[in-house]
Amino acid sequence: MNAPPERKPALGFIFVTLVLLMLGVGIIIPVLPGLITQFEGGSVAEGSSSYGWLVGAFATMQFIASPILGSLSDRYGRRKVILLALTGSAIDYVVMGLAPNMVWLFVARMISGMTAGSLAACNAYIADVTPPGKRAQAYGLVGVAFGLGFVIGPAVGGLLGQISLRLPFFAAAGCVAVNALYGAFVLPESLSVENRRPFSWARANPIGSLLALRRFRGVVDLAWMYFIFNFANTMLQSVWVLYTKEIFKWTTLQVGLSLTYVGAVAIVVQGGLVRRIIAWTGERRGLVLGLVISAVAMAGYGTVTLGWMFLVLGTVGGLGGITGPAAQALLTKHVPPNEQGALQGSLSGLTSLAYIFGPMISAWSFGKCIAKDATWHIPGIAFYEASVCILIALALALRSFQLDDRLAAKA
Repeated sequence: MNAPPERKPALGFIFVTLVLLMLGVGIIIPVLPGLITQFEGGSVAEGSSSYGWLVGAFATMQFIASPILGSLSDRYGRRKVILLALTGSAIDYVVMGLAPNMVWLFVARMISGMTAGSLAACNAYIADVTPPGKRAQAYGLVGVAFGLGFVIGPAVGGLLGQISLRLPFFAAAGCVAVNALYGAFVLPESLSVENRRPFSWARANPIGSLLALRRFRGVVDLAWMYFIFNFANTMLQSVWVLYTKEIFKWTTLQVGLSLTYVGAVAIVVQGGLVRRIIAWTGERRGLVLGLVISAVAMAGYGTVTLGWMFLVLGTVGGLGGITGPAAQALLTKHVPPNEQGALQGSLSGLTSLAYIFGPMISAWSFGKCIAKDATWHIPGIAFYEASVCILIALALALRSFQLDDRLAAKA
């Protein structure tokens, strides 16, 4: 697993890795809820609840594993951790494709969560190879990679799902396997030996990694803002397929194409607009702008009554994508080079924590509000909940800026 010595670390290498990784994720999105509903006897209400628990199981394992893998990447290098995680993920997709029941599916998703720490190592890789002043743009390219994966992946998954609900899982396994091979032969190491640090279980365990963030000025409020923002987005992602099928009666192919459209919007925003907007507003104002746009879009999702309106809001909401790169750039500036892996592990852990509770709450809320005996018939309740969460994230961001300014003035 030694890196090719003739190659120098560059952002392009990790960009391709993330595109292939997210392509595998995107392929299974349109069919996973359908497979779960099939296991649950065809009940959408019961299937939505199981879907929330399945996503939560994945996120729980990611919450546990991400800081460990992030800290291991600080000790042994990013490349080895990325290759290990990708190999495990490819095998796991095959297991999911063969799963005969919900128990197998739960076990497979838990293993997927353990290997999802590759994202923390990839984000640390970006911090390694990018100057602090250009990190918002670099993390914008991460959004492009995610967008490309969601442009191609859901469309392919939707088409393959028309043939068989299980076929997309094997296609995803192929994508991730290609990703692992790419990394084995092309991806160089980004973390120099002098910037590595000893591994510590005290910092690597999920709770310890989060507590360690307190050592850095201005990080805690921003980290919790990052968590709540991701929490709100997991609510959107978790009910997108369920909501559009139930309310707009979209087919699997239509759902896949809608996600493709959202991915295309993300590419435009992350690939072109992030750099321009952040250059104009600065990272702080860009963060605030992204949160405000996201809060408004979330409220709109639950209000509109026609499918085309939903997609128009997807366009507006895509502009909220400047939030993530701005937050990542601000956070990395507070942490030294030999702890970027730990920081990204903590942030991945927080994202995983969001995926534990966000999908369960949103899927449960949606299921309860579409049931025949529902007291309040509010199908868009999960989107309203997400909008409120983003407003809380905005308040945390503003408080963080004020605290940081006061501490800087005293220094």
